[in-house]
Amino acid sequence: MKDGSLVSGLIPIFAPQNTCANMAYLVTIKNTKSCLLILVVLFSGISLLAQQDRLHLFEVPDSLNKTRFWVLNSGIAASYTGTMVALSTAWYADYPRDKFHFFNDYGEWLDIDKSGHFFSAYFESKWTKHLYQWTGMDDRKSAYMGAAGGMLFQGGIEILDGFSSEWGFSWWDIAFNAAGSGTFLGQELLWQEQRIHLKLSAHLPKYDTNPIQAFNSEATTTVKDRAAELYGTSPASVMLKEYNGLTLWASGNIHAFIQKEDSRFPKWLNIAFGYSAENVFSGFNNQWVDDDGNLFILDPEVYPRYRQFIIAPDVDFTRIPTKSRGLKIFFGLLNVIKIPSPAIEFNTRGKLRFYPLYF
Repeated sequence: MKDGSLVSGLIPIFAPQNTCANMAYLVTIKNTKSCLLILVVLFSGISLLAQQDRLHLFEVPDSLNKTRFWVLNSGIAASYTGTMVALSTAWYADYPRDKFHFFNDYGEWLDIDKSGHFFSAYFESKWTKHLYQWTGMDDRKSAYMGAAGGMLFQGGIEILDGFSSEWGFSWWDIAFNAAGSGTFLGQELLWQEQRIHLKLSAHLPKYDTNPIQAFNSEATTTVKDRAAELYGTSPASVMLKEYNGLTLWASGNIHAFIQKEDSRFPKWLNIAFGYSAENVFSGFNNQWVDDDGNLFILDPEVYPRYRQFIIAPDVDFTRIPTKSRGLKIFFGLLNVIKIPSPAIEFNTRGKLRFYPLYF
């Protein structure tokens, strides 16, 4: 598992010998660092330099403001360069380097990391578009700039992966990056709005504590300990990295597709389709070697790996009417999260399950 999950940065570094754990760690860390550094540096620069024009900070000009445009471009260039340098020196430097090479990781971690690429590229595209709108650029051009930004941010990380001997450049990652940015751009060009929002939800699974003996020694561990090693136990790591508890959603607004202004159907009501996985404790199969060389293999009959497809109602907070600028910003941030609700699961084991309340 390579870069491509969501955001965290709070989970401790695992031992270099444990390839699966390191991969799980970096999947989440790298996208987080890129997003956070970009936003912090960029908004700091914008807040200071934007004072040079005569507009309020959050006021959008009617036409392209060249001062804001070049301030924004300079901020993006600086933050992007700083992020790539920081990742190269702070994270990749701890792992062996190699000549640029490719790596086929399709199917690893049941593609939860690929969903992360899709999710990250979508949001980076969306945020970048809003930044260019702040310069006065029209909606269509700023949408193209947003999609380009999402591909740029994710692509830089993939280049670094290509020089890491433990991973490599993945065309599948690029494909899911493109799908995420394309999902954003396609909606902007087709509907001039986001009718389908990407969201996430998470819960902490209840793991088995029965001892599991190694195949090559008397050492033992538990599934709970393995999950804690891989995914962490803090609230932040559960929300942003717990592969067996994380669900990624495509949440579509029903009213937007009805397209009738006199419709009494609630404008805020969505229907969401989610993807998640179960019993994922290593990359391609549930076996791993710990720091002491002990080999653990989980019984696939007891811990079957499978994919889950979920349907549930949801809320589009951005369509809740309010005149408060603060509430609009809050609703926009809150719209990243899929609300808990009843749900129906279909899975690759051929089973159907109903949840009174799904997180």
